[in-house]
Amino acid sequence: MAKAIPIGAQGTAEETVEFKHTLTYHRPELPPVYSTPDMIRLMEIAAFRALQPCCEGDEITVGTAINIEHRAASGIGARIRAEAVLESFDGRFYTLRVTARDDTQEIGRGTVSRAVVSLGKFLAK
Repeated sequence: MAKAIPIGAQGTAEETVEFKHTLTYHRPELPPVYSTPDMIRLMEIAAFRALQPCCEGDEITVGTAINIEHRAASGIGARIRAEAVLESFDGRFYTLRVTARDDTQEIGRGTVSRAVVSLGKFLAK
C-alpha cells in the first residue's frame, strides 16, 4: 500500500483554454467558454499529482467522488491553474480540496476523493 501521504500534500495542473475546451465545441449554440467537465478534468489531474509521489510499485490513484462548483466563465486563451491540497484520509479514501483560477479570479472550487489501487489488479478486472 502507498506510503503515508501527508495531509497538506499539494499538486497543480495548468492549461490554456482552447476551442476544444469550450461549450461551443460540444454544442454550437452554446457560448465559447471553458466547460465544467474540462475544469473538473484539470482538478483531477492536480489531485492525481498531489498523491502520486507517495504511491509505490504499480500503484496509482483513481477518482471516486467529485463535489465541484463552477462559479465563473473563462474564454478562449485564458490560462487555467488547478490546485489540489490533501485535506483528509479515512483509511481508504483521500479527500482533496481543489480550486481552479484563471488569470483574474477563482472560477471553481470543491472537493475530489481518490483511492489508491494497484494498476495491474485494476486492469485485470
